[in-house]
Amino acid sequence: MAGERRQLINVAYRLLGSLAESEDAVQEAYARWYALPRSRQDEIVSPGAWLTTVTSRICLDVLGSARARRERYVGAWLPDPLPDHAEWDHSHGTDPADQMVLDESVTMAFLVVLESMTPAERVAFVLHDVFRYPFAEIADILGRTPAACKQLAASGRRRVRVAQAPVTAAGQADTVRHVKEAWETKDIAALVDLLDPAAVMTADGGGMVGTVLRPIEGGARIAQYMVAIADKAPGLELLERSVSGVPGLVARHAGAVTTVASFDVADGRVTRIWAVRNPEKLRPWVREGGPVRPIM
Repeated sequence: MAGERRQLINVAYRLLGSLAESEDAVQEAYARWYALPRSRQDEIVSPGAWLTTVTSRICLDVLGSARARRERYVGAWLPDPLPDHAEWDHSHGTDPADQMVLDESVTMAFLVVLESMTPAERVAFVLHDVFRYPFAEIADILGRTPAACKQLAASGRRRVRVAQAPVTAAGQADTVRHVKEAWETKDIAALVDLLDPAAVMTADGGGMVGTVLRPIEGGARIAQYMVAIADKAPGLELLERSVSGVPGLVARHAGAVTTVASFDVADGRVTRIWAVRNPEKLRPWVREGGPVRPIM
């Protein structure tokens, strides 16, 4: 049973975008399993499949209530950024991200697209297109026909196709490195050249730290904002790091992680920046140099 945990965490995170909620969903699924009478457990041919079904249904319920919770959230809500396994904080024992497979389905760009789907679309698309579950099993989870689930997955697929295809990791790394250098030197002109004129920057502070509550639109405005941040935090340190499996930046101030930034790049220019500043979402990054501490 313990061997199924890795798969369940990976499914739940892609469905929810939150490590804490994913862990809760998997824990609840296991609690339901152990609450079954032994005779009922013995009747279940594949405990792993049963746990996946239950976990997915729990996630579906969470997604159904997420819209209302996000409306109460202060500012923009972004999925949790994932560090490389080597940089994960292991001081508190096994963490859900230790189980995470870092591939294109956990990048910030991909997860943000998933956020635009309906709960049923997201479940059908993730389970079928990412994890290759047959529509007959998905139908049992969603309480719909296999044909209806196929249509839901197709709708989710269309949403993904609309999003720009990501550049290679090497190409993104070069652009992110140039952004880092321009940001460190507070070179607004260089930043403007690196940012698409229609670029958008979204920050997630969760009401716990000072940050913009609405997306900043336009490369010039983003460049000015980035330099203003550097002016307010003398000694701000920028580190090139893998963020959810692709090149990104981690900002530290006075030895503490303050921001984890993800990027979407097209034709050598940044089109999207997602800056996660909510300390609750940055706890896994403490190995970057100490405690998480916000810049107010």
